[in-house]
Amino acid sequence: MTGTVAPLLRDVRRLVEETLPTLLGCRYDIRWKADGSPVTEADLLLERRIAALLDQHLPGLSLIGEESFLEGAAPATQQGWVAVLDPIDGTENFCSGLKEWGVSLSLWHEGEHAGSLLMLPELGESLASGDSIVRVPSRITGYSSSMHPAILSGMAEGGEARIFGCAVYNLFNVARGAFARFVNPKGARSWDLLAGLMLAREQGCDILVDGKTFDGSFLDPHRRYRVDIRHRYDFHPGQGPIG
Repeated sequence: MTGTVAPLLRDVRRLVEETLPTLLGCRYDIRWKADGSPVTEADLLLERRIAALLDQHLPGLSLIGEESFLEGAAPATQQGWVAVLDPIDGTENFCSGLKEWGVSLSLWHEGEHAGSLLMLPELGESLASGDSIVRVPSRITGYSSSMHPAILSGMAEGGEARIFGCAVYNLFNVARGAFARFVNPKGARSWDLLAGLMLAREQGCDILVDGKTFDGSFLDPHRRYRVDIRHRYDFHPGQGPIG
């Protein structure tokens, strides 16, 4: 990890923690995107504040943020510093008063991963590149909330299953082993996935993206990616295959 990034990720974490009361104060200030999904003033505020902090430390930064990304824009550059940011992932949860929402940030330099951060601010949880982690055993499979026949069939086959409606929550928990597996068969965007994929990879998870082993490459923000992640440590004795 680039030396500049570790303290910067700590600064971002501190910024989010300090901004949390303000975010909670505007969580019900909701408007609706063209696709019918909600966005709150908190989403917009936090993206602006994180972007401003990153700009101070990473000259020439290109930001790929969920709230500022323009569909049909030119292909994203991989030159210089690039930040992939979802300021509030799980906005539907957030604006419904649920605590299962998160912040996802992945930093890249000249096409190489520099460091990533996942935060669950209301739950007081976070994971950044280089952090040590307490691994826990689980037999739970987490599924995305973007419904798909593969989710219904997977749940119908039995076993423990959960749907939480927040990619950060799912990725954080599969990385630490609280989920044995996380599956999104419909697909999500780079700002939903990239930080969590890189951290799950760092923690030794087995990762498939669009059915192929994930090699840690940058993800194009203009398209969706299907993911299947399995942790491979501390399985419950006798639990058998996952999924």
